[in-house]
Amino acid sequence: MFNAIVIRQHDQRQHVAVESLNESLLPQGDVTVAVTCSTVNYKDALAITGRSPVVREFPMVPGIDFAGTVIASSSKAFTCGDQVVLNGWGVGEAWWGGLAEKACVKSEWLIALPAGMVSREAMAIGTAGYTAMLSIMALEQHGVTPDKGPILVTGATGGVGSYAVALLATLGYTVIASTGKAAQADYLRQLGAVDILDREPLSAPGKPLAKAQWAGAIDCVGSHTLANVLAATRYGGTVAACGLAQGMALPASVAPFILRGVTLVGIDSVMQPLPTRIAAWQRLSELLSGSQLQAISTMIGLNEVIGSAEALLNGDIHGRLVVDMASQH
Repeated sequence: MFNAIVIRQHDQRQHVAVESLNESLLPQGDVTVAVTCSTVNYKDALAITGRSPVVREFPMVPGIDFAGTVIASSSKAFTCGDQVVLNGWGVGEAWWGGLAEKACVKSEWLIALPAGMVSREAMAIGTAGYTAMLSIMALEQHGVTPDKGPILVTGATGGVGSYAVALLATLGYTVIASTGKAAQADYLRQLGAVDILDREPLSAPGKPLAKAQWAGAIDCVGSHTLANVLAATRYGGTVAACGLAQGMALPASVAPFILRGVTLVGIDSVMQPLPTRIAAWQRLSELLSGSQLQAISTMIGLNEVIGSAEALLNGDIHGRLVVDMASQH
């Protein structure tokens, strides 16, 4: 038996609870993992609260990422005792996920935990830090280097935004952080932001083209915010879009693209090929310090997950929530 967050649907209504399940109910993957730590991501919170139709099959164990130890394997890629990490692949949406003490998945979805990293650190980073690293790699691939000018990060107090600020600062970029939480300015400066912007001007409808301000941006918000970010990007700059906290619509014009040669790059963390995943995690293990991970993350127990989901969606939590399966909170 193992404990898990389980989302069920009865009479078209969703019910969520911590349940004790028999291991025989796990999906039929080729690797079983004793989950040490998982996280509560934005997508997990949407699934748990039912605010968005994230879950595609019921019952479902949410949790789009986890880290832990292999306890059974019929795959040549992993043996018992291996430390592994998983992000994406529809886990927690169409396949039972990581907000449980055990998970059974396909071996091709797993990567080895980077050397020198422990499960808690991996999940302090989680899909949020991994997505931030993918976004930075996209900026780099499009020639956005620290000498080109400042980089804007929107939704900067969230999980992806927090890691984007910290990673960019570590790499030598000048980071501007956009947030609606003035009280978190010191937190963002601690992560490495040199300037803080109020999100309100960016979140309102704007002009097709604005004064050029930043060489690149990582946008976690979407909608009018992304449109305004594009409008104020310098000639030849690149914007990595990785979130939709404000909405999925993009009320923008072609002006930044055809008048300033701006590039918009979409960042998908779910289906990235294995070499890219390994490269991103290796860089994360090299760039982030223990103190940074501690500043960005808060540890909770499995029985605190459901209550935290609404708070996360309401913007009442900054940084990352790491779920420690051994915690008795």
